[in-house]
Amino acid sequence: MKQELRKIATFVETTYREGGKAAETPVTTVVVAAVIRNPWAGQGFVENLRPEILRLAPALGALMTQRLVELMPGERVQAYGKAAVVGTNGEIEHASAIIHTLRFGNLFRSAVNGTAFLPFTNTRVGPGTLVSVPMIHKSETGKRSHFITATFQMTDAPAADEILLAIGASDGGRVHPRIADRFQDMEEMASDAAGAAAPAVPNH
Repeated sequence: MKQELRKIATFVETTYREGGKAAETPVTTVVVAAVIRNPWAGQGFVENLRPEILRLAPALGALMTQRLVELMPGERVQAYGKAAVVGTNGEIEHASAIIHTLRFGNLFRSAVNGTAFLPFTNTRVGPGTLVSVPMIHKSETGKRSHFITATFQMTDAPAADEILLAIGASDGGRVHPRIADRFQDMEEMASDAAGAAAPAVPNH
């Protein structure tokens, strides 16, 4: 992996106030991003991506996870997610290949005691594009308060023959969440449907 890895960057953001109101508890998000040479660059269409996935994904997952938990220990993490961006000479499949394997994701999930899937973005862009890392609660997938996004930028990445990978974590949800959870919506909609289906009771 050493010959592919160009650099690692970390981004830390803490929100103290939102909508003109102070946060009851400040919320911190951490992103760890790695820039690697695209191992399939210059080879034309490669049918079997698996050998490079097996070589790179576990090592990158371990390295990036270690960096993240150094900044935010696993017990603090409430929400998480991931992203992969391939440079303009690569396929989106190349970006997806590294992060969409349990050999990458399970290392992160295990380190923060998560059970939910890791939400993601995977796309193709040029250097300096804003990259979004979507997150959800690490164990309660319907908890909309933790539907959040970390955004960052690397001015020189990804180059045309590179892949930029990122994992993100947060120690809270949005600062002032005020919308219902998914399961509350489901209960209300079921109740509404039952009420609409019930026969009218005549007045006596």
